[in-house]
Amino acid sequence: MKTVKWPWENRVITKKTYYVLAAMSALVFMVAGAWIWKGQAVPKHAAEEAMLVRTAVLGEGEMLESNVYAGEVRGRYESQLAFQASGKITKRFVQLGSRVQAGEALMQLDPKDLQQSVNSATAQTEAAQAQLRLAESNVQRYRQLFAGNAISRAQLDQYENAYAVAQAAVRQASAQQAQGTNQLEYSLLVADQAGIISAINAEQGQVVSAGQVVLTLVQEGEREVEINVPENRIEEFRKTSRLQVSFWALPGSTVEGEVRELAPMADAITRTFKVRVRLLNPPEAVKLGMTASVATAAPTASNLQIPLAAIYQTGKQAAVFVVAQDRLHLRQIEVGSFGTGSVQVLSGLHAGERIVVAGVHQLQDGQLVRIQGGAL
Repeated sequence: MKTVKWPWENRVITKKTYYVLAAMSALVFMVAGAWIWKGQAVPKHAAEEAMLVRTAVLGEGEMLESNVYAGEVRGRYESQLAFQASGKITKRFVQLGSRVQAGEALMQLDPKDLQQSVNSATAQTEAAQAQLRLAESNVQRYRQLFAGNAISRAQLDQYENAYAVAQAAVRQASAQQAQGTNQLEYSLLVADQAGIISAINAEQGQVVSAGQVVLTLVQEGEREVEINVPENRIEEFRKTSRLQVSFWALPGSTVEGEVRELAPMADAITRTFKVRVRLLNPPEAVKLGMTASVATAAPTASNLQIPLAAIYQTGKQAAVFVVAQDRLHLRQIEVGSFGTGSVQVLSGLHAGERIVVAGVHQLQDGQLVRIQGGAL
C-alpha cells in the first residue's frame, strides 16, 4: 500500500484518510462562510417582532387632579311657608310639584275660633266707644258748670281724665279688633311669589302652630346644586374656578358651574361645609331634586397627569417608556401628588410626547413596538 508522509511530522497517513480530512475541512469553511454572509446581509433588527403596546399622547391642562361630590339640584330662592296663626288645616289647594302664581291660595285653617276672636274684639270696641261717648258728655257738662263757678277745678279735672281714659280704651279695643281681623286673614296661606311647590310638610286635618313650616316654595329662576364638602377639601372651592356638573339622569350632559355660596361654619353633626354651586346655562331637562355630581379641578404646579399604570419603578426612581420612531426609551421622571388612578408629573415629560400606559413591566428599553392609543 502506497503511503504519504507529511514533511512536518513523522506520521504516516493513508491516502483515504487524507481525502476524508480534506472534505471535512472544506465543509467547515463553507458553514462558517455562510454564517458570516448571513450576519452581514440581514439587518440587525430585521428579525425583531414588533410588540403591540397601548400608548397615549400627553396633553396639557386636560387632566387635572379632581374630586367628585354628590349633590342635589335646588332652587336658588327657596321659601319655607308657614301660617301666622295656629289652627287645624281644613283645605289644601296644591300638590307636590304644582306651579303657583303670586297671591294664589295654598292652604286654609279652620276659621271658626279666629272668627270668634274677631267678634269678641269687635264687641270690646263698641263698648269702649260707648264709654267714650259718655265720658265726652260728662266732660262737656262739667266744663259748663265750671264756667259758672258751680264746681271746683279738681272736679273738672277728674271728668276730663275719665274722657282721656275712654279715648285710650277705644284705641286699644280698635287695635285688638284689627289684630283679630288679621289673624282671620292669616287662616288662608297664599303664595308671595310665583314658583313650584317642592315639599309638603303638613296635611289636611293636622293641627299646626304659628310659624310651623307646612310648604316649601321654590321660586322660578336660577338652579343650583347643593353639596356637602369635608373640612380638608374646603380650600379647593375657595381657589378653584372650574366646576363640572353632571347628572345621573342625563348621561352625557355636563354643565359648567361656579361657587355662589360657601358656608362659613361646618355643620355641628356632619362636620361638613354646605356649598351652593350655581349652574351656568343648564338645559331645560334639569329638574329640581335631580342627583348631580360636582367635579373640581384643583390647580397644581404642573398640569400633566399620567395613569399610574404607566409608571415603571426602578428602585426609588420612577420612569416611563417614551415611544419615539417605533422604539421604546426608558426615561426617568419626577412625580408629584397622586390622584384617583393618576399621578402628577413635575418634570421629565412634555406635552405632545407619546408614552406607554399599560404593561410597562413586560417591556425593555430599545424594544421595537407598534402603537395603539389616543390622547390623555
